[in-house]
This record gives sequence, C-alpha cells and structure tokens, in this order.
Amino acid sequence: MNQRVTSLFNIELPIVQAGMVWASGWRLASAVSNAGGLGLIGAGSMYPAVLEAHIQQCKAATAKPFGVNLPLLYPDIDKHIDIILREKVQVVFTSAGNPKTYTAQLKQHGVTVVHVVSSSRFALKAQEAGCDAVVAEGFEAGGHNGREETTTLVLIPAVKKAVQIPVIAAGGIATGRQMLAAMALGADGVQIGSRFVCSEEASSHPAFKQAVLNAAEGDTMLSMKKTVPVRLLKNAFYEQVRQAEATGATEAELNLLLGRGRAKKGMFEGELEEGELEIGQVSALITDIKPAAAIMQEIWEECKQAAREVSLLF
Repeated sequence: MNQRVTSLFNIELPIVQAGMVWASGWRLASAVSNAGGLGLIGAGSMYPAVLEAHIQQCKAATAKPFGVNLPLLYPDIDKHIDIILREKVQVVFTSAGNPKTYTAQLKQHGVTVVHVVSSSRFALKAQEAGCDAVVAEGFEAGGHNGREETTTLVLIPAVKKAVQIPVIAAGGIATGRQMLAAMALGADGVQIGSRFVCSEEASSHPAFKQAVLNAAEGDTMLSMKKTVPVRLLKNAFYEQVRQAEATGATEAELNLLLGRGRAKKGMFEGELEEGELEIGQVSALITDIKPAAAIMQEIWEECKQAAREVSLLF
C-alpha cells in the first residue's frame, strides 16, 4: 500500500473525511479517526468559541490524529488560527484562499498543512507556499468547487505530474472502487465528503440526509460561479440562482440572493426548498445511512476486493 498519506498523518488508512460545513463536527471527525482515517472538523460554519469547543471535545473522544478544515475566506480567520495553535491541533487543511497567507505561521508551530486545489497551477502554488500535501478536488465534488470544471479523472494525473508532495484525490469518491480508481490515477490517498454526510455521526439535518439518499444522476449542479462556485442539489433556491445567472445577474446580485445563513438553513436546519444544499454528484450512489466506522470499513474492503479483481485482468 502507498504509505505517503498514512505516514504524513500517522493514520492507518489513506482516507480523509472532508471538513464540510454543517456536517462535520467533533462526533464525525473523532469517529473517522477512531476507525483509522483522518477526521476533520469543518470550521467554516463555526464561530471561534464553537470551534474551540469542538476541538476540545474531539480530543476527549479520540487519542488518534484529527485535523481542522479552515476556509481562508472565513471572516474570523485570525481567531480560528489562534485557537488552532493554542489547542495544538496537528493537522490543518486550508481552502478557498491563498495558501501563502498562513502556511508558514502554521508550520512554525509544527502543524502539517494541506491545501485544497482545483488545478495543477494552484497545486504548484501550494507546494511553493510550503504545504505538506494537496487535495486535488475535481468538478464532481460537493460544496465549494473550482471554476475550471476539471473532472477528477483529468485533474489527479495532472496534479500528480506537477508536484512532488503527496496528492489526495477528492470529488466523486464514495466507494472502494472509486478509491482504487483514484489511486490508479496517481493519488496517494483520498478525501471523501458526501458519503460521510450520510453517516450517523454527521451533524447534517436528517431531512438533508434523506434528500441526499433520494438524489439521482443529474440532481446536482455547479452554481454561483461568479461568486464562490458551489455544487447544489436542485431545489427552489437553486432554481432562483439558475434563473438569475441565466439573465446575467452580477456578483453583487447573486450575493444578495444568497444572503446570510442559507447553507445553515438547508443543511443544518432541514429547510429543503429555500436552503442551500451542498453535495457532490456521487450522491446518486449513496443509498443508506451508516456509522462512520462502517462506512470506512466498507470503502476499504471494497477497494481491496476491486484491486484483487483488477489484478486478474493482467
């Protein structure tokens, strides 16, 4: 087994749980870490005091490594950084911003830093900034996405060719077979988000989890490309965005339509029509809600079984 990711984070399996807003608090992060992967607390939806509490609760729930996902566009980012350093969090995944801004400061305190990218150009910038690894996230992914619309199948080998640091594949990965495919493309590990939304420990609303289970192919679309691109389940809010974009809405008009708390309303409070429902294309393959540990085991066992099957072809 490729050990670049497991060695980097001191974990057993090369599986990272994505730090998703309104879905990945301490319960999910600790459950994934206890199952041998790397759990991430999603700080993007948390006030500083809330993040501090989640870090402390995660420490109490697991003795294994875990990290924090930190969107760099967060307004209280300096307070988040202070909390992460004070609580001695060992792993930080950054996204939605320039990795040069905080990477050096974090690494001075012994933090392992990984940055999420959507192109080989940004992967090189992350490497130059001193990041220890990158997450190469393809167009299929849920949540915030790249404007380039490069699919995982193309992105992973492109990023792998461009950088020397470990590459973690993300976007459209929810099964062991998809994990094996990403590894065959050159990934050193995988980051999985949408599948863990439908875990028992995820803090996402039960109604949102059920909406994900009900999703079929074509039920998600990349939206808000003039602001921060995000993949959404189709609902009344998505339709408002689609119509606004079709009529040439400006960035300011789209931000006004988005307003405040839209993702919380949909993903955390369960308002399925007027809420923002962020999820990946792979939602069409998710059919049940399970404990995070069972999801981890299922993915890993299927990956190994698929590898054995593929070996028989050659």
